Amino acid sequence: MITVENLTKTYRGFTAVNDVSFVAQPGRVTGFLGPNGAGKSTTLRIMVGLTDASAGSATILGRPFSSLPNPGREIGVLLDASAQHAGRTGREILTVAQRTMGLPSIRVDEMLNLVSLTERESSRRVKNYSLGMRQRLGIATALIGEPEVLILDEPANGLDPAGIRWMRDLLRDYANRGGTVLLSSHLLHEIEVIADDLVMIGNGRIVAGGTKAELLSGAGTVVRASASAALAQALRDAGIIVTSSTDGTLRTDAEASQVGEVALNARIALTELRSADNAGLEEMFLELTAQTQREGAAA
Repeated sequence: MITVENLTKTYRGFTAVNDVSFVAQPGRVTGFLGPNGAGKSTTLRIMVGLTDASAGSATILGRPFSSLPNPGREIGVLLDASAQHAGRTGREILTVAQRTMGLPSIRVDEMLNLVSLTERESSRRVKNYSLGMRQRLGIATALIGEPEVLILDEPANGLDPAGIRWMRDLLRDYANRGGTVLLSSHLLHEIEVIADDLVMIGNGRIVAGGTKAELLSGAGTVVRASASAALAQALRDAGIIVTSSTDGTLRTDAEASQVGEVALNARIALTELRSADNAGLEEMFLELTAQTQREGAAA
């Protein structure tokens, strides 16, 4: 479990993280969402002891990161895949982690197999790796100690669609086996398909949080018809508030069944009728974080 309570970080008068509180539960993937500069990276750096908090606390498995005797055995961390030693090979980087944590040497080969880095690739220097290969190596390093908690910042960067699917399956399986996953990204679509819980941050503050279902409760309905104007008028006549989108669809807070009934009574054929779930989540995310600043800009 990860517990963040009233976390604040100020740089020379600029507040990058402002009274942030949330919990990431075992057996669940928690998506930590916000635009670039919203405070995500600063929050994660405080969690893993790389930055001191000005106020508040962040504990992992009930303790601050700095108090863990062998952190890699309890917490797997990937904050920047490009920060790995460019002159070492992938195998050497994993071997250093294996020896530092006191793990059996077989863990190196197990991790290389897990992240699909071949023997030839693992023998190459990291400076010759693509970003996607560095991400795979970073995930392998985070998992090598069989930790209970994973903290990953933008792990999909550089991965192709097959790699993103692989990563999602890997993290889903990890959470299903009882692990705690905190997954940070500025891209909603990377997280919404895997996350059980969502925490949205903007301007250094938490602006929304909860399960996807909770955040989308009352998201409404998206509907499309060839007679769009007639449908909009029929919905308004029924007392339903309607807004038009640039793609030709209509949005309303009413249930899909009610919208369908109005269209039927008005004898208007529908070409699309669905819950506004994903569109509603994206709209909420953009609206709540629209006024964000670059992290540390005032510093």
